[in-house]
Amino acid sequence: MSNPRNGDTKPPCLPRNGLVKIPTQPNGLGSASITKGTPAVKNRLCQPSSVPAILSPALAHRSDLSIPSLASPLSLATLAGVSSPPGASLVGLNTSEGSEQPSPERLPGSPSERQLAVDEKILNRLFWYFSACEKCVLAQVCKAWRRVLYQPKFWVGLTPVLHTKELYNVLPGGEKEFVSLQGFAVRGFDGFCLVGVSDLDICEFIDNYPLSKKGVKSMSLKRSTITDAGLEVMLEQMQGVVRLELSGCNDFTEAGLWSSLNARITALSVSDCINVADDAIAAISQLLPNLTELNLQAYHVTDTALAYFTAKQGYTTHTLRLNSCWEITNHGVVNMVHSLPNLSVLSLSGCSKVTDDGVELVAENLRKLRSLDLSWCPRITDMALEYIACDLHKLEELVLDRCVRITDTGLSYLSTMSSLRSLYLRWCCQVQDFGLKHLLSMGSLRLLSLAGCPLLTTTGLSGLVQLQDLEELELTNCPGATPELFKYFSQHLPCCMVIE
Repeated sequence: MSNPRNGDTKPPCLPRNGLVKIPTQPNGLGSASITKGTPAVKNRLCQPSSVPAILSPALAHRSDLSIPSLASPLSLATLAGVSSPPGASLVGLNTSEGSEQPSPERLPGSPSERQLAVDEKILNRLFWYFSACEKCVLAQVCKAWRRVLYQPKFWVGLTPVLHTKELYNVLPGGEKEFVSLQGFAVRGFDGFCLVGVSDLDICEFIDNYPLSKKGVKSMSLKRSTITDAGLEVMLEQMQGVVRLELSGCNDFTEAGLWSSLNARITALSVSDCINVADDAIAAISQLLPNLTELNLQAYHVTDTALAYFTAKQGYTTHTLRLNSCWEITNHGVVNMVHSLPNLSVLSLSGCSKVTDDGVELVAENLRKLRSLDLSWCPRITDMALEYIACDLHKLEELVLDRCVRITDTGLSYLSTMSSLRSLYLRWCCQVQDFGLKHLLSMGSLRLLSLAGCPLLTTTGLSGLVQLQDLEELELTNCPGATPELFKYFSQHLPCCMVIE
């Protein structure tokens, strides 16, 4: 639920069994599917909380108020709203609502301070200033705080991540009992990520989560042993699921997709599933007429699969990510641009056989593109950037990480793009200071990543102060990024977050 970075002045990050934020931007179904973004983007989720001045000074500075440490690790029991007893492990905690917690009457301070500390009108405003990780801890202070914090409005956009071992309590006799998920239901979670689960675990989850039949809209299964039968039962029983992610699940087959996929699904993500090939894409195209977003990482999908999409999907599908689809060539790009002409987000990251000709096809036929990811496409050259600059006038984000053939000439083409707001040039090893000069005229640029560019010098980088509207600048592993340069940026780009 918090950011993936730790710092001396920032609250610690929640373990993987915590909550993760689902991005509002169309960059995948969950955090695991985010393939781009500077560290600054992710760090924003874990900035220290700014407590508003609605508490009285006396209460705000009291050190004897019994509040759990925000630095303490959180378990599944914590997320369900239960104080962990001393010495308790992460597994086997009772998640019932009747746990012993201090009552408002036992809080220290004068009667007026105690009344202020449980005033629901104040608490409803105050708790907005805390991160989701901190809210999990604050909900353990007392029943009054938990009652306020358990309102679904405080948990919108978050999804619990539950590992197999956290789904069961071990009874004294050695038997296992499925944990209570009532605390999650009260908070109204409509999406879950289950890690390492089996068919039986999924059935138990469906039987024990009160909102599973209609209230769950998003399901993510990672590194799980779900089979065709389990997938079919899950999608048949959980009638509300419209977003589905399968990552690292190697036990279901293409036949399972044919028997399981339902027309209500509008977003599908499949990655690192060894049984996914062309026939899986055929099932997706035939069974999901309302598909708006498809994220696919499949090493055995060929050009043929990209011709399977129907006319209906050509109208509705706006996001397509083909990550590390090594068999896709320019012929597949031809099929894709004719099948899905309304794309606004396209990723060909890791499609190493795509060349400049493929990018030309994209630029000429997909004029509605807002985001294009060509990272890890080693055959892309400056010519591809010329096609992009000439035809994609609405493009706002361009990712060129590890495009090692791009030079300063290519950046000169990009300098004419008035709509471009985010440009990623990580490890573009031929970019030099002269190329940076072309970027100085891009007044719309808000995010620039130059991480790992070895030929950039301090002199060339210092010229970036002319981009006064820049909000984020990533210079990680840049030899020319010196402490003196960062100090210079802090003085002349005070509103820009510079990543060292």
